[in-house]
Amino acid sequence: MAWHVVIAGGGFGGFYAARTLERTLPSQSARVTLVNDVNFMLYAPLLPGAAAGTLDPRHVVVPLREELHTTDLRLGQVVGARPEENVLEVRSPKGDIEGLRYDQLIVALGSVSRTLPVPGLAEHGFGFKTLPDAIALRNRILQTLEIAETLEDGRERAEWLSYVFVGAGYAGLEGLAELQDFAADAIELYPRCRTSGMRWLLVEAQDRVMPEIPPQLAEFASAELRRRGIEIRTQTTLERMDERSALLSGGETVPARTIVWTAGVRPPAVIERLGLPLDRGRIRTDGAMRVEGRRNVWAIGDCAAVPDPAFRAKRASPPTAQHAIRQGRRVARNVAAELGKGQVRPFRYRTLGVFVDMGQGEAVATTLGIRWRGRKAWWLARTYHLAMMPGAKRRLRLLVDWNIQVLFGRDASELGRLGHPERLVDHTAGGDGAPGDGRPEAAPIER
Repeated sequence: MAWHVVIAGGGFGGFYAARTLERTLPSQSARVTLVNDVNFMLYAPLLPGAAAGTLDPRHVVVPLREELHTTDLRLGQVVGARPEENVLEVRSPKGDIEGLRYDQLIVALGSVSRTLPVPGLAEHGFGFKTLPDAIALRNRILQTLEIAETLEDGRERAEWLSYVFVGAGYAGLEGLAELQDFAADAIELYPRCRTSGMRWLLVEAQDRVMPEIPPQLAEFASAELRRRGIEIRTQTTLERMDERSALLSGGETVPARTIVWTAGVRPPAVIERLGLPLDRGRIRTDGAMRVEGRRNVWAIGDCAAVPDPAFRAKRASPPTAQHAIRQGRRVARNVAAELGKGQVRPFRYRTLGVFVDMGQGEAVATTLGIRWRGRKAWWLARTYHLAMMPGAKRRLRLLVDWNIQVLFGRDASELGRLGHPERLVDHTAGGDGAPGDGRPEAAPIER
C-alpha cells in the first residue's frame, strides 16, 4: 500500500510542500493529502493591492486544485490530532469530525492576528490578515466617504474621515499606504469630503516603523508617509477604543470611526490541541523541521519554531513568506528521504532581501545588501512578486491589473453586500425597504 503524506494547511509552506512532493516522489509511491479550510492559497504580500483596488481579489489567490495536479485536496478545518495514533482530526464543511490517518504529517497551519486585551478592540476594531478583511476595509473607506458626504456637522464628518492603523510592520505600513493612496483618489468624487480632508494615523509601540528593515530605509518610509500627510506615533500603544474614538498611551484621544489592528501575528489556537511540544506557542522542531520526539511529524511556517540558520544563537525563523516557501520545499524533500528517496538535510536559508511597497510608485527594498528606495524599489518589488506568483495565468492577470490601474485609475464602487444577498422576498430597487437609516450597510466581517 502507498504511503500517505498529510499536509495540514494550504498557505505558502503547505502549498510548496505539496508541489515539491508531487515533483520529487516517484509516481504512485505515495498519496499526498492537503487539508485546508479554503480551496486557494492567499498570496499575502499582494493583499494591500487587493484592498486598495489595484488588483482584483481573485488575482491575489492561487487555486489549489489548478496548481496541484496529483494532491488530494480535502476541505476542512484541523481541530486536533492524536500523534500517538498517527491521526489528524479534521472537521468537514458539513460539520462532521473525522480522523485522517497518516504515515507522515507536515503541519503548516500558518498564523492569525495577535490581539491584546484592549477594551473595545474586539467589538470595534478591523483586522487586516485575510482577503475578507481587505475587501471589508476597502468597502469601509467608501462607506465612510458616503456617510461623511451627507453630514452637516464638520466635527462629526471628521470622525468618519479619520483612520487609525495600530502596528507598523509589513501589514500595517503597506496596508495604510495603499489604502490612503486609494482614498486620496476616491475623495475627489466627494466634494464635501474633499473640502474637509482626511486624517490618517499610524501607531507603533516600538521606537521606529518597520523594525525588519535597516533604519535608513525605515526613515525613508516614514518620510514618504509624512509627505502624504500621514501622522506617525512611535513608542505609542492603543489603550482603549470605542465606536467613535481611540485613546493612545500618551493620553491623546483620536476621534475616529475606523481603527485597524495590524500588531503582529501568532499561531492559531488549534496548535495547542495537536499534542506536540511548543516553544512560545510555536511547534518546537530541530534544524531539519522534524518535531521533537516525533519521527514522522514535521512543522514549518509561521506556526513552527524552526531554528533560523542566519543566527548561531538558537532563534526561530521569522514568520515571512520567504522562509515558509523554502521550508516547504526542504521539508518535502526530507519527507521523501524518509520514504526512501534522498537524504534528510537541515533547513538552510538566509533572507536575500525585503520589499515594502507603499503605492504611488514608492517603495523601499534591500537585496543582497544593496538598499533601494523610490521608483526603482517599487519596480523591484513588483518584479519580485510577479516572478514568485505561481502559474503563468496568475502572473499575466497581475500584469493586466497593474497596467489597467495605471491607465484608468481605481474603481470606486462599494460592494459591501456582494456575496451576502438579501432574501428573495426582501429584494428592493434601492427605494422602499432600505435597511436602517439608509446608510450603506457593511457586509459581515470575519474576525
